[in-house]
Amino acid sequence: MSRNKRKTSALQAVIVTAVCALFVMTALVGLYKCFSKEPVQKDGAPPGQGGDPAASQEPQNDGQKVVPSGMERKEHFFTILLGGLDDENGGSDTNLLVALDAENKTINVASLPRDTLLDVSWSVKKLNHHGGFSQTMSEVSRLLGIPVDYYVTVDLRAFVELVDEIGGVDFDIPVDMDYDDPYQDLQIHFEKGPRHLTGEEALQVVRWRQNNDGTGYAGRIGTQQAFLTAMAQQTLQLSNWDKIPGMAEIFQKWVDTDLKLSYLIWIGEQALNIGSEGLTFHTLPGDGSGYYKGGSYYVLDPEATLEMINTYFNPYKRELTMDDMHILVP
Repeated sequence: MSRNKRKTSALQAVIVTAVCALFVMTALVGLYKCFSKEPVQKDGAPPGQGGDPAASQEPQNDGQKVVPSGMERKEHFFTILLGGLDDENGGSDTNLLVALDAENKTINVASLPRDTLLDVSWSVKKLNHHGGFSQTMSEVSRLLGIPVDYYVTVDLRAFVELVDEIGGVDFDIPVDMDYDDPYQDLQIHFEKGPRHLTGEEALQVVRWRQNNDGTGYAGRIGTQQAFLTAMAQQTLQLSNWDKIPGMAEIFQKWVDTDLKLSYLIWIGEQALNIGSEGLTFHTLPGDGSGYYKGGSYYVLDPEATLEMINTYFNPYKRELTMDDMHILVP
């Protein structure tokens, strides 16, 4: 009799614990949903008419989409410019344009080469040669003919800390890397093949441009994209659930953005729903060995760029034309 009571008591304890856990989870999900809010699509100058989307202010009627006259935007489609900052003046070592299409469950990311030739008035016409990230937003918007809704800039020290927070990243290094830069106190020496990278090692891998003998330059962006894919796959795992507080602390310390917390939660929710299967990396098509007035530039292929933007990054319901963009062709 007492054995049955003990069994019943144990079973009741398990049931009560499970129900309590269910209530707690339900409460947390409810709280999470309360703070989750879809971002506002920002109003920018219509393509082809210039303007600085970074200077546009968020509308007062929060939650209502504001679009340029005659330019209807797709539902639940947002563009975000990500920048990896490598100096104290806002200079960006890495620029990524993200298109989040929550309706079709895709996230497309385009690498924007830092030496991309721009149609601007100043002498050094490179994407990374400017006075701050707000200017970069304006340049990217004008170059591609689309608004940039939001920005996220990440100090490269956050990259190091995040990789260390998740215990490092397993990555198959695509080529032998042998590079030394005494001016930056930078030494990059890795053999081709699989390796478990710490934060500092991962930063060296993604910052590698070419070897001392000049080989390997063309593979830099491909290496960055492959590493970011591997990092995303390893970060978005349930086993890293207990590391979320540490990740949040890193985010607060090293990340700057104009996205509200509620917007970030909504975007995070969409990213988890989409998963790594819906994540695709691209590079703006062009020639990395191009020249303009004696300077070395990454020269975009206008037709191929237009096709890529219309296919993956155009937030408008109508297709863009070449007149909407400002691509300088030598």
